[in-house]
Amino acid sequence: MTHRTLARRRTDDGITTAEYAVGTAAGAGLAGLLYKLLTGGFGDRLLKTLFDHVLGLLGIG
Repeated sequence: MTHRTLARRRTDDGITTAEYAVGTAAGAGLAGLLYKLLTGGFGDRLLKTLFDHVLGLLGIG
């Protein structure tokens, strides 16, 4: 490897860490949003509707 190749490789070391940090923050934000939606009245109605629909498809409900 040449000196130029080593210098270029050293400048990209923190990119992977930054990508993981952004992905982690986005995942935490999405999890918080889903938690807020599913623990409120909307989540209760959504889960009840989904459960009733699945039972109807199975011929149980």
